[in-house]
Amino acid sequence: MSTKYTFFVHLQATKTWLSLSREQRSAYFSESVGDILSRYSSVSLRLYDAEAFCAKCSDIAVFETVIIQDYYFLMDALRDSEVFTVPYFTLVDIFPAIEEGFKEYQSSLLQYQATD
Repeated sequence: MSTKYTFFVHLQATKTWLSLSREQRSAYFSESVGDILSRYSSVSLRLYDAEAFCAKCSDIAVFETVIIQDYYFLMDALRDSEVFTVPYFTLVDIFPAIEEGFKEYQSSLLQYQATD
């Protein structure tokens, strides 16, 4: 069974991002960010708006992958892009998690006990 890693990346939109028109934001995301995402096809991304519910972050990006190095490289590519260099967003926090990690742990216990 391969481990699925999930990263909950909390972001805060900057005034620079918000000053762009919605069309400009959409074009930037599909072209620049889309290009970065296409390089790391093992990583999926879901985006959530949080600004109406949370003062700490405006957006939550949820990345999922079974290849942790692809996530790492994707984040480095984003850090090299205007997402973080202009910046369009500031990074508030990252919460890594393993989906149903308890099941893998339980399985490892059974394997360990079987060898005793």
